[in-house]
Amino acid sequence: MVDLNPRVVTLGTAGGPRWWPSPAGASSRRQGIATAVVIADNVYLVDCGRGAGTQFAAAGFSPNQLRGVFLTHLHSDHTVDLANVLLFGWMMTGFREHGPVPVLGPGDRGCLPPVNKAADGAVGPLFADTPAAGTAAMVEHLFRAYSTDLADRMLDSLRPSPYTVFAPADIEIPAGIGYHPNANPTPEGMAPFEVYRDELVTVTATLVAHPPVAPAFAFRFDTVEGSVTISGDTAPSANLVRLAQDTDLLLHEAIDFDWVTDAYADVDPSTAAATIEHHGKAHTSPRQAGQVAEAASARALALHHLVPGHVGNEVWHEAEETFSGPVYVPDDLETLSFARQIHPTFATAEQA
Repeated sequence: MVDLNPRVVTLGTAGGPRWWPSPAGASSRRQGIATAVVIADNVYLVDCGRGAGTQFAAAGFSPNQLRGVFLTHLHSDHTVDLANVLLFGWMMTGFREHGPVPVLGPGDRGCLPPVNKAADGAVGPLFADTPAAGTAAMVEHLFRAYSTDLADRMLDSLRPSPYTVFAPADIEIPAGIGYHPNANPTPEGMAPFEVYRDELVTVTATLVAHPPVAPAFAFRFDTVEGSVTISGDTAPSANLVRLAQDTDLLLHEAIDFDWVTDAYADVDPSTAAATIEHHGKAHTSPRQAGQVAEAASARALALHHLVPGHVGNEVWHEAEETFSGPVYVPDDLETLSFARQIHPTFATAEQA
């Protein structure tokens, strides 16, 4: 029997569309949010934030190990390195025993979000023809943007189409749950639903609260040896509590709300007001993350997608005040086991 050794490698642990400086006392800065779920020698990549491709390689992974890419939502801090993963992964991938890598994430929003009440004047989308493209369309747009690169390599080097390596698809939201991107983006009491399955893992998802984003997903990976749940970006969510029930490890986002007000003190007042309001209704404090983990009876909690990404760990350990289990604040390229029979432990990526 194969030893699955289920674990996550925190490729990047910072959130937000920013270039963070190095944290106090650290020798390197946190890269953008990206998490490798590793089962035996197979890698399932959740989100592709800044540096995801470089960190994937730094962790010692090969594109040939990649079995799936899962996008919690389509904000830039979760997708900015998707082009790197797609294009470099295409060039570096050999024969794929399991076929193309599924790239799964939200579909087209279907309608625009309402304009924030702080707006002073008309506000509209940048592209009227595709104002809120979903995952499959995003991949197509990226391939179109790199059409010169693709044509050169396909015609001159005889590379196959990148669609033979990657298979993008929009996650279909279950019918009949009352979902609407504006009126009901997080239907109360919805059951988690399956989005992927292979011989090693089953991946389920739920809708979480990250307005105005819709849909926004959390994912749970279940193996015979343990489970890990990844929150994506969300305010405290009952749907997430249900998805994460009895999970061996919960990776949850965290934000320092005290930082938020200071961070936008020097921008346009309407922009500052709208942005501060967004953070308050769409993200989670460390204490709140601890409450979610406690309600879910998670065995362990790790905080990532840290905003800001350059402060010491003191503020993040406030989750220990509300969660009775172990709380971890991993750096980039740390490994955290979610095997059920052992408590999660850290190691460097090289030791994993």
